[in-house]
Amino acid sequence: MAFLNAFFFDIYPYIAGAVFLIGSWVRYDYGQYSWRAGSSQILDKKGMRLASNLFHIGILGIFFGHLFGLLTPHWVYEPFLSVALKQKLAMGAGGICGLLTLAGGGLLLKRRLLNPRVRANSSFGDIMILTLLVVQVCLGLLTIPFSARHPDGSEMMKLVGWAQAVVTFHTGASAHLAGVAFIYRLHLVLGMTLFLLFPFCRLVHIWSAPVEYLTRRYQLVRNRH
Repeated sequence: MAFLNAFFFDIYPYIAGAVFLIGSWVRYDYGQYSWRAGSSQILDKKGMRLASNLFHIGILGIFFGHLFGLLTPHWVYEPFLSVALKQKLAMGAGGICGLLTLAGGGLLLKRRLLNPRVRANSSFGDIMILTLLVVQVCLGLLTIPFSARHPDGSEMMKLVGWAQAVVTFHTGASAHLAGVAFIYRLHLVLGMTLFLLFPFCRLVHIWSAPVEYLTRRYQLVRNRH
């Protein structure tokens, strides 16, 4: 048990992170024709806009909530935000975003599995990664009642301590998770596994978010003269 704890929470984060970064780089260099979202909207538009918007709005909220919530040092927000209040905000906002993601992801998964045209054009990887994302969101929502048992935010700060120890390369990061409920550990392992699988599935299109469109100059397509 001690070995599994050390492997999954001391070693596995770096394995997943290395595969995530190096794998994405290699795929971009050698597999650019597969670097796409693989949208199936052209096959059937019914319900696609609602499901896709719910899913993407929710998952973006979850991602940035986790990013800033876990990796922002405590002293940054301590003067104006207590740990207990931070946890309440995380539970509220995370719950809303989680429900949006679950609703959208559930509709997208149903479409992938039950729409004959979409199913015929879906790979095993398409269905697998969407299923794992839906399962991960369910696990995240299930952590909310466990967080509510610790209104002082102590459970949340254990997760924060672990995440910050990992990204700052401190040894013994798993020690921060002593006593946390198993549901949190399962949520963390599946989350890291999603990063591990990232370079091998359609999720790579996230790297290509068209943010440069906000700052680029207009393109002259044809001269009027």
